Amino acid sequence: MTYQIQSLPREPFTSLFSMSDEELFAVGARRWVADAPGRAPCRISLVDADAGDRLVLLHHQHMTDSRTPYRAGGPIFVREVAEEARPEPGEVPPMLAKRPLSIRIYDARNMMIEGEVIEGADLDARLTHWFGNRHTAQVHIHFAPRGCYLARAVRAGTWPR
Repeated sequence: MTYQIQSLPREPFTSLFSMSDEELFAVGARRWVADAPGRAPCRISLVDADAGDRLVLLHHQHMTDSRTPYRAGGPIFVREVAEEARPEPGEVPPMLAKRPLSIRIYDARNMMIEGEVIEGADLDARLTHWFGNRHTAQVHIHFAPRGCYLARAVRAGTWPR
């Protein structure tokens, strides 16, 4: 069984880019201009922002199921010019492959089965392994150093969200 990595959809974030700094502040978000490559990874496009790209930094709930103790959220970047990524089944975007990652494996009840810290280059092998487990429903992918959510992987063929 193979997997498919899902980016965040663009639509829920579109209105943020027309907000003033004060309006963003009121909803707990901040405007950000990337100052160097690799410092602002976009969760919509699954690519690193280039220096000078405009982004919004905001809190995002990535595990919203109120029936699990693992509901969670945290800071994410979204680029103003982002196009939604749609990786093919079994494809690992380069942005993920070059970073240390934390993966959190969940069953169908959104209970965590396991967690691992891995090198991004090993993500394909680890996702292939975990989706070989019939209990795995989804895997959340985070950046290991800061723990920020990046994307999730699901069984191939279960797209869209």
